[in-house]
Amino acid sequence: MSRIGRMPIVIPKGVEIKLEGSQLSVKGPKGFLTRSIPSELEAELEDGNLVIKRPSDDPRVRSLHGMARAIIQNMVTGVSTGFERVLEVNGVGYRAELSGKNLMLYVGYSHPVEVTPPDGISFAVDARIRQIKVLGYDKEMVGQIAANLRSVRPPEPYKGKGIKYIEEKIRRKAGKTGKG
Repeated sequence: MSRIGRMPIVIPKGVEIKLEGSQLSVKGPKGFLTRSIPSELEAELEDGNLVIKRPSDDPRVRSLHGMARAIIQNMVTGVSTGFERVLEVNGVGYRAELSGKNLMLYVGYSHPVEVTPPDGISFAVDARIRQIKVLGYDKEMVGQIAANLRSVRPPEPYKGKGIKYIEEKIRRKAGKTGKG
């Protein structure tokens, strides 16, 4: 049995879960998410917990068991508390600022890069320490938007300029040396 797949998903107060066939809907104070669970698995509500069960030990079903449980847990966590990803802007003259809901990035191009957040995503900027927070209730979308922001100006290894995740370590390279 999968160690992750067999753990029950605790449903916090304020979160509603609806099962309609293979469609699972999760509604909470932060938002609403819907996803279909694989048809090989069964989801059941038991004592305020959601339990994912698998009928067989087929390798395909076993591989889906833990993944489906983790995705549903992320849905429940997202609609109840939400997710955030923090990025850091490094470089002389590099900065980020909010213009309404949109994020304006000034990262060494001849023009500012404007990023419009999709529904369910918001940005928070701390200009003093040059950090960008991507906030939302869908973990997959928060991670994708953060990756898109990082790809605007990825960090370079010589001076460390660019946009990087806060926990990311940039391996620095030595520059050119003069003639000896």
